Amino acid sequence: MSTQDTLKDKIGKTISVLKTELNTVRAGRANAALLDQIVVPYWGVDTPLKQLANISVPDPRTLMIAPFDPKCISDIEKAINISNLGIHPTNDGKVVRLVVPQVTEERRKELTKVIKKMGEEAKVAVRNERRDANDHLKKAEKAGELTEDDLKAELDDVQKVTDKAMKEIDEIVVQKEKELMEI
Repeated sequence: MSTQDTLKDKIGKTISVLKTELNTVRAGRANAALLDQIVVPYWGVDTPLKQLANISVPDPRTLMIAPFDPKCISDIEKAINISNLGIHPTNDGKVVRLVVPQVTEERRKELTKVIKKMGEEAKVAVRNERRDANDHLKKAEKAGELTEDDLKAELDDVQKVTDKAMKEIDEIVVQKEKELMEI
């Protein structure tokens, strides 16, 4: 696999992680992805919530969690409370309901800062990947595998890939901010 392909693969994974993290930001609308990071201690094993229950969105502001084993409802409630989602669960003995509250203007501003921070962390990761790719190319040139002209061309290509990734990250962050402000 060439340095270009490796870099593109790593950047693709970084952008994928950013998208996943942004899905967990609560934007006032019920979204099952809010619960992706929640882990429930079930029979002594930390288990992702989505493996223990069926998660549905019956209306735009409600999440409904129907556990496969009704005995673990209290464990699910505890895990949600511990998770700092800012949403308090209620249960009727069979399902757990989460009503997503409206987002205040102050909370929107806080979430915008969080979104920008996530975007900046993704950019830092991309820059680190660029540095690693450049180091690899420079080592290849020292080892005689690349000529000086080839090195320059490869470094330019790495920079183009990096610039494209930075632009994509900016677009993703702006889109999420827009989504947050529309609510």
